[in-house]
Amino acid sequence: MVQMESDSELDRDDAAPDFELPGADGETHARDDFETDALLVVFTCNHCPYAKAKIDLLNEIAAEYDDLAVVGINPNDADAYPEDSFEAMRETVADGTVAYDAYLRDETGEVAAAYDAVCTPDPFLFGREDGEWRLRYHGRLDDALNPDDEPTEFYIRDAVDAVLAGEDVEIPDRPSRGCSIKWPGE
Repeated sequence: MVQMESDSELDRDDAAPDFELPGADGETHARDDFETDALLVVFTCNHCPYAKAKIDLLNEIAAEYDDLAVVGINPNDADAYPEDSFEAMRETVADGTVAYDAYLRDETGEVAAAYDAVCTPDPFLFGREDGEWRLRYHGRLDDALNPDDEPTEFYIRDAVDAVLAGEDVEIPDRPSRGCSIKWPGE
């Protein structure tokens, strides 16, 4: 496990890079398929302890907000990390461990590279503006920096609330912390 902190070149107000990826639910999902007011794209996986520690929070957020789509994208090399295989992803969705709006497989890592994601979890929150997804917040989901820490502040809830209210997100972008993405072919 190599610990990393997120450091994307995407800035607030930048457009969300496009994607069209297979989902653990058997469907193909594209960025513009989500007809909500906010879109939370989280690069995540099954094996990383940092990512696993945030599954419950992401499930809660997906259930709480009708106007937010929570999309997990797993870019990790499944050959090197079998826990991150598409089959393993399907199992976590089927057994209810993962209950996001979509859990997608980025087999080549191209989508993660387009977002400049570096770790799991690496969250990007977008709001709609003139029909386009625009970055509103990129950073930690909460203040728990380590997998065993209990959070006391939930930055992502405040950010989602601001986006859904049509307000600027006042929370500064703080780097997310997690395991490095295991790029396919490395």
